[in-house]
Amino acid sequence: MTYATYVYAVRRTGGPEIHSPGHDGGGPVRLLPLGSLTAVVQDVPAAEFTEEALRQRFTDRLDLERCARTHHRVVSAAAAGAATVPLPLATLYANDVRTRVVLEEHAERLSEALHRVAGHVEWAVKVHRDTAVPLLEPEADATVPEPDEPATGREHLARDRDRHATRERREENALDAVDLVDRVVRTVAVASVRRPLHGVELTGRERPQLMNGAYLVPRDDERLLTAALDTLRQDPRLTGFAVEASGPWVPYSFASVALSEGAGRDGAPA
Repeated sequence: MTYATYVYAVRRTGGPEIHSPGHDGGGPVRLLPLGSLTAVVQDVPAAEFTEEALRQRFTDRLDLERCARTHHRVVSAAAAGAATVPLPLATLYANDVRTRVVLEEHAERLSEALHRVAGHVEWAVKVHRDTAVPLLEPEADATVPEPDEPATGREHLARDRDRHATRERREENALDAVDLVDRVVRTVAVASVRRPLHGVELTGRERPQLMNGAYLVPRDDERLLTAALDTLRQDPRLTGFAVEASGPWVPYSFASVALSEGAGRDGAPA
């Protein structure tokens, strides 16, 4: 059977061995020296990791999820022992020699990324509109029923203005809430990125997502972050909004290194 080299991550040389199962059917996860760096790799059956094979496999949601979980598990095990730069899912080269050639070409950028994330972790912070809690807006007089149809054109315009003003207040409240959460979290974080908002089909909740942020936090300051989040959740300015956080994670959002041609998929091994 022909094997290819699957690369999970890169870290500094000298870290401990990694005892984590890799992809099924492959060899044990091992360390491949790259001078001052070390790649975390596994020998995998080449036929199962060709571009066409992966395209077919990843159309199966369960297979894609299984591969992603395996990749994340190994990266997390590597990061537990040393600063780690995770590589994208299905980063594959024909053999160890090819792996060394590509990664050593990018040793400087990989080293910079390792320096950036050393001693740091990633936290995800999200803000949702909490539909179960009313926003702090002027309440309408419940004793005055709103007519089904405006009696005059002037009343019609006035009602449209009121509705427009209400929408604007809601949008302003949402922007203010997001800005408040972001400003407070960034007093602890050293870097941040905004990710695309998740729709209901991903969150599974009937709550509009207003912010989906990732923050790079010094490992020693995680308690400060959780304390800041607890304070935010009690802030009356966030009435009607929910703040959620998860972590610590491997700093995927801050350790990305764009490798040139050959990275990610190196074609089917010859």
